[in-house]
Amino acid sequence: MRRWSQLFAATVFSASLAFGPAIAQPRDTLVVGLQQEPTSLDPTADATASIDTIMSGNVFETLTTSTERGEVKPLLAKSWDVTPDGKAYTFHLNEGVKFTDGEALDSSVVKFAFDRAMAPDSVNPSKGIFSAISAIETPDPLTVVIRLKEPDAYFLNSMTMGDAAIVHPKTAAGNKTNPVGTGVYKLKQWSKGDRVVLERNPAHRDAARAALREVTFRVMPDPTAATAALMSGDVDAFPTIPAPETVEQFRKDPRFKVVVGTTEGEVILALNNGKKPFNDLRVRQAISYALNRQDIIDGAQAGLATPIGSHFPPHNPAYVDLTGRYPHDVAKAKALLKEAGYANGLEVSLQAIPFPYARRSAEIIAQQLGEAGINVKLINVEFPFWLAEVYKKKNYDMTIIAHTAPRDLGNYANGPEYFYGYDSPKFREMFADFRRTVDPAEQKKKLGDLQRFIADEAVHGFLFQLPQVGVYKADLKGYWTNAPELLMPLIDIAWVK
Repeated sequence: MRRWSQLFAATVFSASLAFGPAIAQPRDTLVVGLQQEPTSLDPTADATASIDTIMSGNVFETLTTSTERGEVKPLLAKSWDVTPDGKAYTFHLNEGVKFTDGEALDSSVVKFAFDRAMAPDSVNPSKGIFSAISAIETPDPLTVVIRLKEPDAYFLNSMTMGDAAIVHPKTAAGNKTNPVGTGVYKLKQWSKGDRVVLERNPAHRDAARAALREVTFRVMPDPTAATAALMSGDVDAFPTIPAPETVEQFRKDPRFKVVVGTTEGEVILALNNGKKPFNDLRVRQAISYALNRQDIIDGAQAGLATPIGSHFPPHNPAYVDLTGRYPHDVAKAKALLKEAGYANGLEVSLQAIPFPYARRSAEIIAQQLGEAGINVKLINVEFPFWLAEVYKKKNYDMTIIAHTAPRDLGNYANGPEYFYGYDSPKFREMFADFRRTVDPAEQKKKLGDLQRFIADEAVHGFLFQLPQVGVYKADLKGYWTNAPELLMPLIDIAWVK
């Protein structure tokens, strides 16, 4: 559920023709609209996707990073070596890297960051990506050797995530509000509920490549306000427009470009598997049969999303189309409810966070489930409340959430403590076996088996893949169309001269 706000480029004309032709000032600021308010500025401490969008790769850096095609490339590590058995990675760090407070980056800092993420009391939202690590060695200041208990098919990709950001021992504790990283940007201002402003870090090794001097992220969850801000010029870019139905309006306006890409965000109707009635497979299957994905997509996403039948992105080569596993069938849903002991229906609640994809979907889903005899009480909640009560305490029946982190099938192996409440030793065994697999063909096969397993289990109502429908000023370049990782790199974004 881990992209750009207005720049005012002034064209200054000479006071008199004697001073020559008009000279355009460089345009070096940008205003980006975001739907989601960051709850913190530390991607290693909170799962809120907007934290990664703003901070990861911009303020905080990782050993590796990703291209828009999802390919791993160097960042803090200029290169690495892997042993033939896939159980040891030697990272060679760039020289002369410093944090924005002047502290130097060396191998001891990397070890601290990972030890902190793996610690028993760690609050890292993706702590599991470090679970395969058995030892971290620092033979010299610019070399880090990470030894794994067993091969990990996702290890290098995991190191691109904001959860694996390298933080310094002197400042790590304060990063939630006063982030100190090694990135090409640093924090200038955070006005909670309104905006986050980043400014270029002139001491960064690639500072000359960053055309934007200042970038403002404005929080605008309201679709009407987002549209008005774009049209008025108060916002220059909205990487994920809250109102997809306005796309045609922007397509017809030569001031803008509309770009439709894909994300890693699987939108699900999450069911609390750890409580009645959702601990009964028949009830979960009934809910899946009652859902009409295409109607949800048409009503909540203006028809722009792709339906899914399991928790996996359709653009991935290992994707298996399981949308036919539970075709819309109200009669079948009612029969399953009767078999489960709910011949007269049942009552449940659905908590909807304040993003259009969630609240619009919730209204349609409530109607669809009602036709099958499931009376849904809609409860609109704010995102901090959702994090505290749903995500952390599992105080919910159903909710709608976009899981925007890549490679997140592992959520289903997290056990009953995770907010799904789903407990399947069989799935955990299958997922662990996949993670140990290094052969690409075998990986693909096992990923397909994992997708089928959770679809058969109807763990959730799998709805659609969240599209990235972006609206940008026509003379802006360098932004990502797709989001294979929770990253929005600012370094290559610039105004066309």
